[in-house]
Amino acid sequence: MGLLDGKAAIITGSARGIGRATAELFVREGAKVLINDIDGDIAEQAASEIEGETAVFAGDLTKEGTPDELVAKANEAFGSVDILVNNAGYTWDGVVHKMTDEQFQAMLDIHTIVPFRMIRALAPTWREAAKAERGEGKEVFRKIVNVSSISGTMGNAGQANYSSAKAGVVGLTKTIAKEWGALKVNVNAVAFGFIETRLTQAKEKGEEIEAAGGEKVALGIPEQMRAMASAIIPLGRPASPEEAAGPVLFLCSEHANYVHGQVLNVTGGQFGGMYI
Repeated sequence: MGLLDGKAAIITGSARGIGRATAELFVREGAKVLINDIDGDIAEQAASEIEGETAVFAGDLTKEGTPDELVAKANEAFGSVDILVNNAGYTWDGVVHKMTDEQFQAMLDIHTIVPFRMIRALAPTWREAAKAERGEGKEVFRKIVNVSSISGTMGNAGQANYSSAKAGVVGLTKTIAKEWGALKVNVNAVAFGFIETRLTQAKEKGEEIEAAGGEKVALGIPEQMRAMASAIIPLGRPASPEEAAGPVLFLCSEHANYVHGQVLNVTGGQFGGMYI
């Protein structure tokens, strides 16, 4: 018996990194998973490599209407959706005095507005199902996990845009938790620290991603900052994507039915004791 037997999940940005590791873990635990990436070929490849029932949706989630199309595809493929993990995103770093409006807005679009639109797209089916279940005296829990960051909870130099967007995720999480608790929708967030992904690889590798407006954005962080990991993380190293996926699984399982409106810090102890 898997923790997610019979469940259907949407995981945005699930062809690579933390999203891919989460999708693989969910499938192993019995879930059907919609794989999403802006690159259709990458999404199809990931789905073909994951042993389990999957569907694929490729598209730019920052475009108006695309989140609604993704949810419709998941409902068509699986019949219903039980879990949403808002994971898609990237970084576009820069100091405030050199940051453009486009650069700031791009982070708000992918990290805050997209999760809002994804949640709103689920509202019609989830609300109707919850009302019917309540009328029958049933408790059926559905799950939303939003991916935030310690950049959003603590701030981070060079990431005013990303930190603001991820702080917005926390506010969104806590508000939806208040609105949808009566519908038995558990809404929580994970605030990740240093996880080994394309976003935290050595910038010197020269890998790029296409950002808003078609501009090429360098991925990664300077090797000098990466080398500081053992000093700033009590556990002495970054986490693997698989270690990041585990807490997401917990929040989407029945073991977290009474965990609601929380931000779970997955940081290896980084900034431990500094939260109010």
